[in-house]
Amino acid sequence: MGMNNMFDLYNIRSNFPIFNQPDLPPLVFLDNASTTQKPTQVLEAVNQFYCRYNANVHRGIYKIAEQATEAYESVRDKVAEFIGTADRRNIVFTKSTTESINLVAYSWARKFLKTGDEILVTEMEHHSNLVPWQLAAQHTGATLKYIPLNKSGSLDMSSPERYFTKNTKLVAISHQSNVLGTINSVKEIIGYARDVGAKTLIDGAQFVPHSKLDVQNLDCDFYVFSGHKMMGPTGVGILYGKADMLETMDPFLGGGDMILSVTMEKAIWNDIPYKFEAGTPNIAQVIGLGAAIDFMKNMNIDSIDSQVRMLTSTAVSRLREIKGLTVLGHENGIDSTSVISFFHKDIHPHDIAHLLDTFGISVRAGHHCAQPVMDKYDLSASVRVSFYVYNTIDEIEQLISGLQKTMEYFR
Repeated sequence: MGMNNMFDLYNIRSNFPIFNQPDLPPLVFLDNASTTQKPTQVLEAVNQFYCRYNANVHRGIYKIAEQATEAYESVRDKVAEFIGTADRRNIVFTKSTTESINLVAYSWARKFLKTGDEILVTEMEHHSNLVPWQLAAQHTGATLKYIPLNKSGSLDMSSPERYFTKNTKLVAISHQSNVLGTINSVKEIIGYARDVGAKTLIDGAQFVPHSKLDVQNLDCDFYVFSGHKMMGPTGVGILYGKADMLETMDPFLGGGDMILSVTMEKAIWNDIPYKFEAGTPNIAQVIGLGAAIDFMKNMNIDSIDSQVRMLTSTAVSRLREIKGLTVLGHENGIDSTSVISFFHKDIHPHDIAHLLDTFGISVRAGHHCAQPVMDKYDLSASVRVSFYVYNTIDEIEQLISGLQKTMEYFR
C-alpha cells in the first residue's frame, strides 16, 4: 500500500475491541457514515477520567478538578491544531454536529437575518443542515434557496449567479454528502459567498474523519463536525467559529459557566468560547475525542484517506458488476469517497439490509436523513455502505457474496 509504518491494517484492527470478541460472531461493520467504532485508547481515556479524576471542570480548586479542567481544555488545543486554526477561542464544544448547526441557526441567524434575506443550502444536505435553516427562515422572514443536485452526484454550479446574489446572507453546505460520498468544492463556493458578502457554514461531519482540514485556508465563518464519526465517543460535537462572529452572537443556552456575573435582573456573558458552553459539558466524551485525535495523528490522516479511497473504488467497481443493481453518484470526474449508496431494481433496501445482517454484515437502509437526495433519484430509500480505516478488501468480498445470496433468496 506504500503507507507509513503506523499503517498496518492488522495492527489497526487489533485496537478495536468490537472486532475481537471471541464469544460473538465476526462483525463486518459498513455503516461508518453513521458512526465509527472506538479503539481501546479512546475507551481507556474515558475510563481513566471516571476512575481517577472525575470532577467538574472550570469550578473546583482541588487537585482532581484542576486535572479534569486541564485534560478537558487541552482537547480544545488539540482540535484547534487538528483543523488548522491558531486560536483556541474558535473551538466550541457541543454535543453533536446537529447541535453545532442549531447553535448558529439560533444565535446568529435569528439575530441577524430579516425579511428579504436569503439562506442558501444545497439539495444534498443532511436534514441537520436543512431543517434548522427552514426554521430560521420561518422565524426571521428570510427565504431558503438551494443549489440543485445533478444525477451524476455533483452540485449544479453551471450558473452560480442564480444562487449567489446581493440578498444571500448565509451559505450552509455539506463538505461531503452522507448519501453519495461526493466531496464538494467548498473553497470555490466560499469564494462565491464572499463575493456577495455572505457568511458561510460548512458541515464537515463526513469529511473530517478521513481528510485533512485547514479552516484558515478555507476561510469559512463556521465549520461543524462530530467526534463519534472519527472514532471518538458519542455526545461531543465541534463548532469552529471565527472569533468576530462568535463575539456578536447571543448565547444559545443559559445557565452555569456561560456567565461572568449574574444579578436577579441581568447577566453578563462569559468570554468566548465559554459563552456557548452552559452547564456541565460532556467532559469524559471531550477527553475521549482528544484520544481519538491522537490515534488519527499517529496513523496519519493521508494514510486514512488513501485506505478509504482504495476501499471505495474497489467496492464501487465490484457493486457495478452485479446485475440489477445501480450505484448512485460516483461518476467519473467527481471526487467521491467513503460512502456508496445503491439500490436493486427488484429488492427493497430494507430486505437487503436485513438479509446482509444475517451474514454478520452491517449496512444502512433508508433515506439516510437526506430525503431530498432520495427524491432526486425517485427513490424512497437506498442501501448505503460506508468505509473506515479498519475495513478490508476481504469484507468487500463478503458484502458482494452476501448480496449474491440475497438475490438468490429472492429469486
